[in-house]
Amino acid sequence: MYRVILIVFVSIGFVFSSCGSEGRIPAQEQYVVMLSMDGFRWDYASRVETPWLDYIASNGVIAEYVKPAFPSKTFPNHYSMATGLYPDNHGIVDNNFTCPVHGTFRLGDRESVENSVFYLGEPIWVTAEKQDVTTASFFWVGSEAPVQGIQPTYWKRFDGRVPFTNRMDTVISWLQLEEEVRPRLVTFYFQEPDSQGHRTGPDSPEIDALVMELDSLLGNFIGMLKELPIYDKINFIVTSDHGMTEVSPDRYVNIASFTPRDWYERSHGGNPMLHVTPKEGMMDSVWNILQTIENVSVWKKEDVPARLNYGTNPRIEEIIILADSTWSIGWGKPRSNYYTGGAHGWDNAKKDMHTIFYAMGPSFKKGHRHSSIEVVDLYPLITKIMGLEPAEVDGKLERVEGMLR
Repeated sequence: MYRVILIVFVSIGFVFSSCGSEGRIPAQEQYVVMLSMDGFRWDYASRVETPWLDYIASNGVIAEYVKPAFPSKTFPNHYSMATGLYPDNHGIVDNNFTCPVHGTFRLGDRESVENSVFYLGEPIWVTAEKQDVTTASFFWVGSEAPVQGIQPTYWKRFDGRVPFTNRMDTVISWLQLEEEVRPRLVTFYFQEPDSQGHRTGPDSPEIDALVMELDSLLGNFIGMLKELPIYDKINFIVTSDHGMTEVSPDRYVNIASFTPRDWYERSHGGNPMLHVTPKEGMMDSVWNILQTIENVSVWKKEDVPARLNYGTNPRIEEIIILADSTWSIGWGKPRSNYYTGGAHGWDNAKKDMHTIFYAMGPSFKKGHRHSSIEVVDLYPLITKIMGLEPAEVDGKLERVEGMLR
C-alpha cells in the first residue's frame, strides 16, 4: 500500500515542483516548517532506500552534515537549534544539571522542564512572536516554558505516546487555519530513530527498517503539504540534534572504582560525559586520581578546549569527565542491559555524532549540496528566510546563506 501512495505523491510532486521556483515570494509571506527526528545520524539515509529524503535533496538542499553542540545530547542541542546559542550561553548545559540560583533541572521532571528560569537566550518562536509572527510547536525543547514570558501561540505538553501521524496531522491542521491566526513558523519533533538507536545500536537492521519507515512518513507529510493552498510559500526543513555510536559493557570505566561517589558534592550528566564537583577539601585528591584513568579525558571546567564552547556557565560542575570514543562511564559496575546498543554525548568532532539537514522551498536552491553546518546556524537561517530581526547568537549566517536563492 505504501508503494502505491508514494508513487502518487511523486507524480503530484512533478506537477507542483515549479511552485515558487523563482524565489520571489516576499520573506514576510513565507513559512518555515521544521521537523527534528532525534538521533538521526548523518549516514543513515545512505544505507537504505530513502526516496523522500532524496526527493527533498533533489528539489532543495542537503548539507554534508550538521555538527551538534557539545555535549551532543538532546536537550542542549534542541535548545541550541531554537536559540542559535551554544549550551554555555543558553543555560541548558546538559539533560540534567544544577543551577546555583534555581536548583536542579532534569529532562524527565515536568516542573523543571516547564520552568522558564532555566531557559536563557531567545528561542526562534519568541523572536517571531515579538515581531507579530504567529508560531506553533509540537514537542520542541523549550516551547513548554514561557521564555521571556512568551510561548508559541500553539504548543503541546510532551507525551511520547502521541503517534507521529497525529503530530503530522496537527501540523497540517495548523497550516489550514485562517490566515490571521495561522502560524508561519512551525517546529515539531519525533523521538525516533534515537530511541531505537539506544536499544539496538546505530548499525542494527532495526535502525535501517525504522529509517525507511520514517522516510515513508515524510512522503505522506509532503503529500499533505502539497494539498495546501500555501504550499508554494512553505520552506520545509528536516534535521536532527545528534548522531549515535555503538557501546558495549566491555568498554566501560567505573569512576567509583577510582574515586568513591561520596567524595563528590554533585554529579550530573550521564554516559559518556559527567560533570562533577568534589566535596570541600577533596579537589586535589580527586583531580590527581582522575588524571590517571585510561580511556577518558578529564578537564577542569576552565580548561575545556575552546573548540567545545563549554565550561564557563555556572551550571556546569567543576570537573568534566568525558569517555573516549565508543567507551562508557558511570558509577558502579556496568549493567549488562544498559551499556549495550547505542549512545551519544561524545566530542562533537566525532563523526558518529554528526546529523542531517535537508530543506526545500521557495528560499532554498534546487539540487544544491552544501558544506557542513552547525546546529546553532538554524536560528540565523530561519530569521533570514522569514525576514525577522534576529537576536544576538553564536550561529553564523555565512555558513548557511549559500544554500539560499
